Amino acid sequence: MTTTATPNTLGRRLVFVLAAATGLTAANLYYAQPLLHTIAKHFGSSEGTTGLVVTASQIGYAAGLAFVVPVGDLVDRRRLITRALMAATVLLLVAAVAPTLWVLIGALGLVGLCSVVAQILVPMAAQMASADTRGKVVGTVMTGLLLGILLARTVSGLIAAAFGWRAVFVVAATLAAGLAVLLAAELPQESRRPGLSYGELMRSLVTLARQQPELRRTAVVGGLVFASFSAFWTTIAFRLSDPPFNYGDAAIGLLGLAGAAGALCASPAGRTSDRGWVRPARMISTATLAFSFAVQWFGRSSIVWIVVGVVLLDVGVQGTQVLNQSVIYGLVPSAQSRVNSVYMTTYFVGGAGGSAIAGAAYDSGGWGAVCLLGVCLACAALLLAAPAKRAGPSELVASDS
Repeated sequence: MTTTATPNTLGRRLVFVLAAATGLTAANLYYAQPLLHTIAKHFGSSEGTTGLVVTASQIGYAAGLAFVVPVGDLVDRRRLITRALMAATVLLLVAAVAPTLWVLIGALGLVGLCSVVAQILVPMAAQMASADTRGKVVGTVMTGLLLGILLARTVSGLIAAAFGWRAVFVVAATLAAGLAVLLAAELPQESRRPGLSYGELMRSLVTLARQQPELRRTAVVGGLVFASFSAFWTTIAFRLSDPPFNYGDAAIGLLGLAGAAGALCASPAGRTSDRGWVRPARMISTATLAFSFAVQWFGRSSIVWIVVGVVLLDVGVQGTQVLNQSVIYGLVPSAQSRVNSVYMTTYFVGGAGGSAIAGAAYDSGGWGAVCLLGVCLACAALLLAAPAKRAGPSELVASDS
């Protein structure tokens, strides 16, 4: 017997399942990052071209955020989620046996499209939770998301070191298939919800972005921040595989553990937002991000300083992300899913752009060019975030049609 997704249908077991599923699906975007130097050697391609592996997955994810996530307001999300995961399973297997780099790029781009399951599960968890447990539930699920992002690079590096880079995608495909079966059994069934057609739903996203200047500003800040983050992670494997480091996949993957600092700053950033200090806190976060690239440049031959730079990088990115979300979710409470779609689509478009430009920058100017790119992107975010103000009453109303 199936149940409908309504408040108070969410038990502790299902919260854990949702958190694990969110993390594992988000991880699909990050498995390739520590492997790029190995993939480049395998296919005999340049760093700039190989970096398109990451760019493609982020473009796919951005497309999914824009065109797939809003569908969750119209159809049974359990069916949508399981079908996306089965498609991801097939595409990850294609990536595992890809005969050329371009097949790999195409497959992982479509995997990114399917991996927006993570952004469908979070609002679903919020809906199923009762009012007095909603914050705790969403926090637990978001912790799963962050852990998936954090551990993906480390696990990927270890698997590749032991069994080769193709094995990473075989393992990812197995996990996606298992999740599809598990979520088909665990998630409640939903009936089709009346209201907007798909065309009307998509048009409402444009209307929402046009009517909310603070949403546009915050989305661009997020996009610039994630562009700098992606620029770093798309090229760091190339840097650490070169002298004086000469690291392999496993050692490069372990660098992802330094991102734990980002998780630690999420709660303080949230409390800062609750106190009304969004503007100065966001300026500090983006300035920290810019400073992290300066540390990476001056300490470019020392793994200790690179780790320090990674910690600063993740603190800046995660702090800005929490503060940005505190702004956008207060704009139009009746349309939070669509607000999230506008914001996250811009966020990942920025990430894709950062990955693409960073690969070309590394080809032409090495690590110094990447650090300069990261500083410029972070400073642009700082300048845009600085004049941000709390939205007035006229900005808090948007049409749901």
